[in-house]
Amino acid sequence: MPAPRKTNTGSNTSTWTGMVPVGDTALAVTDTGGPGIPVIYLNGHMASQRSWRRTIAELGPGWRHISYDMRGRGRSQRSADYSFETNLGDVDIVLAARGVQRALVVGWSYGAFVAAHWASRNPDRTVGAVLVEGAQPYDWIDEIDIEQMRKLWKRLNFLMVLLRPTGLAPRMTAEQMADSNIEAGEIARERELGPVLDNITVPTRYVNASGSSLGSKGDGQELIRASLDRVVERNPNIEIHAKVRSSHGSILRKDFRTIAQAIRAVAAGDRNQPGPSTR
Repeated sequence: MPAPRKTNTGSNTSTWTGMVPVGDTALAVTDTGGPGIPVIYLNGHMASQRSWRRTIAELGPGWRHISYDMRGRGRSQRSADYSFETNLGDVDIVLAARGVQRALVVGWSYGAFVAAHWASRNPDRTVGAVLVEGAQPYDWIDEIDIEQMRKLWKRLNFLMVLLRPTGLAPRMTAEQMADSNIEAGEIARERELGPVLDNITVPTRYVNASGSSLGSKGDGQELIRASLDRVVERNPNIEIHAKVRSSHGSILRKDFRTIAQAIRAVAAGDRNQPGPSTR
């Protein structure tokens, strides 16, 4: 296992990078350190922590940025367990390893589901949540052919193998990727996700994209996003911060400034600690 590494950030703190052991695997973690509000970033289904670099740069050194690669993604090691509950528990493992008791959670796509569940279950440990293009309660899993989805992942497996050395694809089998996607669809059901969102008691902001995403058809993605109207009506702690023009896949690249604004807005709504310094 590689030794932890510190990198000079040009401020009074150093960035820590290293591997955090958990169960049968180890997670690649980056922690900028410092006295600012801790923000933990949760990635999309096939993404790595590199996805957040623009948002982190936009917020600047006044915050403590903690990012990591989920199991089998990026530089993290493979695992026999890629279940949602395991990924949710890994948030606690990473925060404990870095000595963080309370954090602002930010998630994109699959990571938004993880962030929503974590905020709902841990209100005393959550500054707030920013949910980017995910955690939208909709029964889309009932509208697709499960066997066709499994066949699609098998067809994509060759491409995934080619991309793995670049860190742009998870080191998971086609079956594991399909199972994870199917489980995400089940978690997204209104009857499953609705109560989770209704239970959130900390400031929470959504940043939604426009148009379609990989695998969506017609206006299906917009119907999924529209489900949030009922969520914000029921829970005053949740707001839609913005709907941007970029797509599901490009939102972190093109609208990182809007995401950073949402993070600042959530932090400003936290009454338990002063706001961070900003550039």
